[in-house]
Amino acid sequence: MAEATQREPNLEIRLVRPQEYEEAGRVTAGAYREFVPQDEAHQDWLEYLEMLADVAGRVDRTAVLVAVRDGRVLGCVTLELDHTVGDDDKELSPEASNIRMLGVRPEARGKGIGRALVVRCVERSREAGKRIVTLRTTHLMKVAQRLYRDMGFERDPARDYVMDSGVTLLAYRLPLEPV
Repeated sequence: MAEATQREPNLEIRLVRPQEYEEAGRVTAGAYREFVPQDEAHQDWLEYLEMLADVAGRVDRTAVLVAVRDGRVLGCVTLELDHTVGDDDKELSPEASNIRMLGVRPEARGKGIGRALVVRCVERSREAGKRIVTLRTTHLMKVAQRLYRDMGFERDPARDYVMDSGVTLLAYRLPLEPV
């Protein structure tokens, strides 16, 4: 299902197409690049950026959605519905979906693109019969945290995840009302 947002007309939210894998990966990795510490080499972050860019490596088991306008990918998100990417959680609860790797081009931020991607993830989760949408973000991603809270997501500290690097991923959840 494609949709336009009120703040960003002519924006299409849909599954990524094979010819867009590379661009969608660049957009996603580029959105996270600002959080990579500059004071020393951080191999774990560099490996994560590579994983973010590898859209082709996860489309076989997840739903990778893009926000496209005029043929240009402005944002990307990965939705785990039945299978995971596999880097932190190895499997999902049957009642849950998990939003991953949300990224928007820096010049396209503040226009509702991230929100539109999350809304579509919630809709797809409902359509799949899920009762909870979960996600994680870092303490560095203040704008993302505000977006999730504004959309009704609640903190879920029991699902926080500490990475090998020591970075803590903050967990959120959104209970879905049955339709």
